[in-house]
Amino acid sequence: MDDIELTTLLDDVRSGAVAPDDAARRLRRLPFADLGFARVDHHRQVRQGLPEAVYGPGKSPAQCAEIVAELLAHGSGPVLLTRADSDQVAAALERNPGGVLTPELPTAGAPTLVCWRPASGRAGRVAVVTAGTADLPVAHECLATLRAYGFSPVLLADCGVAGLHRLLASYDEIAGADVAVVVAGMEGALASVVGGISAAPLVAVPTSVGYGASLEGVTALLAMLSSCAAGVTVVGIDNGYGAACAAARILGRQARPASAPLP
Repeated sequence: MDDIELTTLLDDVRSGAVAPDDAARRLRRLPFADLGFARVDHHRQVRQGLPEAVYGPGKSPAQCAEIVAELLAHGSGPVLLTRADSDQVAAALERNPGGVLTPELPTAGAPTLVCWRPASGRAGRVAVVTAGTADLPVAHECLATLRAYGFSPVLLADCGVAGLHRLLASYDEIAGADVAVVVAGMEGALASVVGGISAAPLVAVPTSVGYGASLEGVTALLAMLSSCAAGVTVVGIDNGYGAACAAARILGRQARPASAPLP
């Protein structure tokens, strides 16, 4: 349930279209629904502005399918199943038809994400910038999540600092973005460069791409955390989903009227 649904329910109670007892039954499920193996958070959209997503690893196919079904039955926003394997995807889609694997043509190695009821038409320009082609799997997870939440992000691929002219060729798109997401492995320097040429809020995603001393993303992570470009936000290694959620939170706060109370 989101703010619009909650307001509509209260208006329906006031007008008499919904009986108070019926509204109480619906609100009883609002904080969470206890499935025994999971407590599905129906209140997250109201609190955070983003619905709960289903993280595949560690769950059985049947558990994934049931959580997705619960989210679809008691809400109207997008429902995401992230990093799912083929058995989890098959079970979730059999129980809940209509889900779409995104992106439709993923880069090899991109984490699987399935979306039901994608949102549309949310304002905000997001530029997703990768240092190299090898960073595209993480970038595609970010792009797919942003599209599921209704944004229309722009991908600027292979703009690493080893050929800085490639980045500068896309300067207008980066400077015009409301939020920039930088996805980089190796030494992670691209985040500092983009942070130094753009005033947009910047979310940096270290990737596990690189040779021995990159330490599977730890070098890029520490470099981004130590960036001399002030105000860079850093998410965990290979966390394209988290970067998309950070960008969505930033844009959601920008779109909220100044007088609106916190949820």
